[in-house]
Amino acid sequence: MKKILLLFYCIIGNILLLAQAPKKPNIITFIVDDMGWTDAFNPNYHTPNMAKLAKQGVKFNQAYATPVCTPTRTSFISGMNAAHHGVTNWTSPLKDKNSDAEDQQFSPSSWKINGLSPQMYTPYPQLLKQAGYFTIHVGKAHWGAAGTPQANPYNLGFQVNIAGHAAGHPQSYYGKDNYGNLPSKVTYQSVPDLEEYHGSDIFLTEALTLEAIKTLESPIQRKQPFYLNLAHYGVHTPIQPDARFFQKYLSAGLDSAEAKYASLVEGVDKSLGDIMAYLQEKKVAENTIILFVSDNGGLSLAPARGKKAHVQNLPLRAGKGSVYEGGIRIPMLVKWPGIAQANQVAEQYVMAEDLFPTILQMAKLTGTKPLQKIDGKSMVPYLKDTKLKDAERVLVWHYPNKWIDQDGPGINYKSAIRQGNFKLVYDLRTGQKELYDLSQDMEEKFDLAAKFPDQCQQLSQLLKSYLIQHQAPMPVDKKTGMVVEIQ
Repeated sequence: MKKILLLFYCIIGNILLLAQAPKKPNIITFIVDDMGWTDAFNPNYHTPNMAKLAKQGVKFNQAYATPVCTPTRTSFISGMNAAHHGVTNWTSPLKDKNSDAEDQQFSPSSWKINGLSPQMYTPYPQLLKQAGYFTIHVGKAHWGAAGTPQANPYNLGFQVNIAGHAAGHPQSYYGKDNYGNLPSKVTYQSVPDLEEYHGSDIFLTEALTLEAIKTLESPIQRKQPFYLNLAHYGVHTPIQPDARFFQKYLSAGLDSAEAKYASLVEGVDKSLGDIMAYLQEKKVAENTIILFVSDNGGLSLAPARGKKAHVQNLPLRAGKGSVYEGGIRIPMLVKWPGIAQANQVAEQYVMAEDLFPTILQMAKLTGTKPLQKIDGKSMVPYLKDTKLKDAERVLVWHYPNKWIDQDGPGINYKSAIRQGNFKLVYDLRTGQKELYDLSQDMEEKFDLAAKFPDQCQQLSQLLKSYLIQHQAPMPVDKKTGMVVEIQ
């Protein structure tokens, strides 16, 4: 009888302990493709939901990604810097096809042209799934080439995948075009899984939002913690107008190219608002974390964004593809009810790979042992106290690739490193070094390399050591056959 009573009390005790245990938070990463640092708060664009999210959480004023998409997305999911994981350029949907443009000076570097195999690292969605989370991916994936394990979100720890595949942009945003799935017109960029909306007037951004909301019904009903990676194709090219918003921007005086772009921005803002409203309706908003980010700086090339290039991200210099601030500084907003300070701005610089350890700490996953060494640092301390600063931290950007045929500001074969307020930009073609004090010159107008040669050399050596340590891919000189070295 005593044994039965003891067993009974043990069971009751365990039930009470489980009832008292804090609920794991739901987590949403809301990723906008190619959205520039200034786009979320551009007075010419209507983005009330981004403004609302900023008031409810923390805005990171110095958040960074890599110059283009796949390296950032790989850093997000692996916690590794691009120089470490080796996916330094966007991956082609065609297997074994190098996406680098042809170059007269350099042969391509030995970067991972098909993406990073999940056999080489542990994706954080896999860890969340193992911890009891229901893991969902909706939208753009672009982790690797078609036919490879990394192209399929199911192999990266997601239990649901809608519209995620090997392509980096949609063939069409229009339901009437079947999002690119028209007979005889299907390409690798045709967006899969959205047949329900084919032939309709539903814009791609809206279709993805509707699908994301559908997937949340099941875990919310079961009271199971969920992780949703809502990764929009917007605002990536093709810059096609969202008819719900386009005309009002034309009427406001924006030129046609910017009006189209503004309509895409407002579309993702509406998506964010719809997701937030749904969480409120289901009474789970207070236990749901939202991390809003972009995967690189805003596009700033003509003619897609207008007649004049490299002005769309002002005051930051250049745009997507560049290691200057316009190409790598991104919007980042984090809402964490009850933990993160509301309506605050954090000035600590943070990086794409920080998402991995941050999410694991938010989910209370301690003691996990991923296959890879994590380069990122948790942002949780800065969410709890936005005044904290770490001026000793080193950030590295490494782009040993040729993104486009023409060279632009900070574009093609460039690397950069930041420590404290100083940032060094290194030209892999010429060995030229530029030094900027971002606390005084975020526009990167004033090169201080000649004024502070010691600082310049110190950062050069830090960059060199970092790239050697991680066996980072480097371009090869066609004439000499020698691998480029940082001087």
